[in-house]
Amino acid sequence: MPLYVSARVLDPAGKPISGAVADVWQADAAGFYDVQDPNWQIDEARLRAIFETDEKGSFSFWSIMPTSYPIPTDGPVGEMMKATLRSPMRPAHIHFMIKKAGFDDLVTHVFVDGDEYLDSDAVFGVRGSCIGQYVSHSAGRAPDRTYVDSTFSTLDYRFSLWPAR
Repeated sequence: MPLYVSARVLDPAGKPISGAVADVWQADAAGFYDVQDPNWQIDEARLRAIFETDEKGSFSFWSIMPTSYPIPTDGPVGEMMKATLRSPMRPAHIHFMIKKAGFDDLVTHVFVDGDEYLDSDAVFGVRGSCIGQYVSHSAGRAPDRTYVDSTFSTLDYRFSLWPAR
């Protein structure tokens, strides 16, 4: 399903941070990251991009709705998951790494509210502040005025960068 993401990067007082660099990546519909392909080449990158915030601290992009997926269960990690009776599933999410000189780097992910694996994330990455409201829409105009002829989702999210110590 198509997904339109609009985001803002703000300082703790709510002031927009322009010129911040947002590196964004996610797994595909089958739960794989492009770098997991043994034949991966940088020129074959997919579901990843780098954006720079504008004067309003904003950036936006189109992607696909993230889905839940299992971590690899071969090897010692898989054995540990089985021995502890833990699910190997990760809840649906998109990764964000945001940097701006003079601020602490932020590396986080935004999970899909309501995902069935939020309370049992295999890597314990879920925090309440990392859960986003992915909103489903019928066919029609998206926030960027694009006409979408199928159901699509939107995510509107605010990131906070803290001044470097």
